[in-house]
Amino acid sequence: MTAQPDAAGWLAERAALDPERVALEFGDSRVRYGELYREACVLAADLAGLGVGSGDVVATLVDDGEAFARLLWALREIGAVLLPVNLRLRPEEAAYIVLDGGAGLLVDAGGTAGQGAAEVARRAGALPQARMRALRIELLPGAVEFQRPSPREEMRDALALIYTSGTTGRPKGAILTSAAFRASARASAELLGTGPDDRWLACMPLFHIGGLSILLRACLAGSSVVVQAGFEARAVAAALESGAVTGVSLVATMLRRLLDVRGERPAPQGLRWLLLGGGPAPAALLERAHALGYPLAPTYGLTEAASQVATRLPSDTAPPLGERLQPLPGTELKIAGAGGESLPAGQAGEIWVRGETLMLGYLGQPEATARALEGGWLHTGDMGTLDDEGGLAVLDRRDDLIVSGGENIYPAEIEAVLAEHPGVLEAAVVAEPDPEYGARPVAWWVAREPGAEIDDLAGYCRARLAGYKVPGRFVATDALPRNAAGKVLRRELRARVSGENDGQQAPSEEP
Repeated sequence: MTAQPDAAGWLAERAALDPERVALEFGDSRVRYGELYREACVLAADLAGLGVGSGDVVATLVDDGEAFARLLWALREIGAVLLPVNLRLRPEEAAYIVLDGGAGLLVDAGGTAGQGAAEVARRAGALPQARMRALRIELLPGAVEFQRPSPREEMRDALALIYTSGTTGRPKGAILTSAAFRASARASAELLGTGPDDRWLACMPLFHIGGLSILLRACLAGSSVVVQAGFEARAVAAALESGAVTGVSLVATMLRRLLDVRGERPAPQGLRWLLLGGGPAPAALLERAHALGYPLAPTYGLTEAASQVATRLPSDTAPPLGERLQPLPGTELKIAGAGGESLPAGQAGEIWVRGETLMLGYLGQPEATARALEGGWLHTGDMGTLDDEGGLAVLDRRDDLIVSGGENIYPAEIEAVLAEHPGVLEAAVVAEPDPEYGARPVAWWVAREPGAEIDDLAGYCRARLAGYKVPGRFVATDALPRNAAGKVLRRELRARVSGENDGQQAPSEEP
């Protein structure tokens, strides 16, 4: 059997096989695989000239998709580890990640991100800082020289160090190997039937696992990637309407905005799949998109599993549209009870994942790693069920579960009901302490028309939900706090709950 190339050889192999195929598109700019490989080699030589070598962690603070993609492959050419920093973090948050990840160099590409990189480097203890300009990488004037840090055994074979979004607390660095990304890419291609003739639209942040995985999957398959500078509904709609894009990855809020822009026009021709991740999507949104012919592929994914874990095939159009997600080939799923036992079909429990796509662990956190990977299974902290045929339905995060008077309440269920209200743009539900029941749900909602008021949301919910699920308060807000991947930061809402007193009050009911 022929040995599989490490990620450092993926681009070289693709360039040799198909040098003229377009690898990346940025507006009117086209970069072919042969050209991308040559450019990556030039940048890799600059990094090596600074002293960066195999296994060294290089942090990136780059808001230019073209620069990010080239830098990714330059780092792979020398076997360095990519640590992409979330552009939305405050300088002190970014500095924590850079320090925790053991980065020896911070690279930016100028622009807005470059303006903040100096402060991040300063807060990280005079970290060496370099800038990528066109096809050169040079230390900034006055920057300290790069000093190779001592190698860390736990980082062996790492391709990237991706920090969790921090939706439930301080971020942890997930160590992901080239083998994990390769297994994920090949399994995803097998499940969805993707190949060289496909064109991905990448409008998610490339520093996030979802965006990064698109670049890696495309190279392995020989596909093209159309990179946009973040999500802008009209730009995404225009790209899809060209008919040349075959696949796109979105989260629910992005899909809703896309549908609002495109109205009742049918799904664009040529689109073969629309991966929809970031948490359970409201049934009304799925039904709206399905009625217009969008090839929906609701997806469950995790940073700790190199992104995609399970996906509902676009060809599966039977209701309910958000269930029956199929695990990637080679990935095992288990619904576990409190003692780790496998629960029967239809019974809710924690989703466990096993397979070649899993992380090595969390950097510098052996106890957290042991808990997360106990017994070879990734304990996700997410709640779900499996049907008789092994199809997955994701309910919510275990940490978001609300236990009220002994009853389990899944926030996603309440959020889905609120999302069906014609005056509600979006909603998020968290727990609020209750002296009688232990906890009650409180709903934060955004009006579809800014400033609009809605009477009796409690009554609307009571007509559609059991009494114990009806939120005790409804709090109007201009926007929900989200991370760069579009996920709602519930911990921020929980922090607001105790001091919030301007919501509508719903009568208390027996749970």
